[in-house]
Amino acid sequence: MSVQKYFTEENKLQITNAIRVAETNTSGEIRVHIESKCKGDVLDQAAYVFEKLEIHKTELRNGVLFYLAVEDHKFAILGDAGINQKVPGDFWESIKNEMLEKFKEGLFSEGLAEGIVKAGEQLQAHFPYQDDDVNELSDEISFGENK
Repeated sequence: MSVQKYFTEENKLQITNAIRVAETNTSGEIRVHIESKCKGDVLDQAAYVFEKLEIHKTELRNGVLFYLAVEDHKFAILGDAGINQKVPGDFWESIKNEMLEKFKEGLFSEGLAEGIVKAGEQLQAHFPYQDDDVNELSDEISFGENK
């Protein structure tokens, strides 16, 4: 069964709108990848997806991946080298903890949206929007069908 069953069209719109809003004020890029199950270690799988979605190819290396494996209850946030050099060391972990509270209630899209907004605020602080900014990565959710 498809992982998309966990997300209504309204949920998907909430997530993509959060990405668009977060990216409005920054040159940073945010992607969301959701799959049913995580093969192996969550950080290894997130790193694999990060590369597969070419998040590392942004000009300023300021891409962020929100990775979620719904059925395995695993998730990770990975920032590229450019943003990781700028944010506090515990930044991604603090966002994860806030998201986890929503996830525990089954509010996946709300948790993702809140985390995306917080990441966008940091991206804006360190990578403000430029007049010649180009949306380098898709704002659409990437779904994997791991079974």
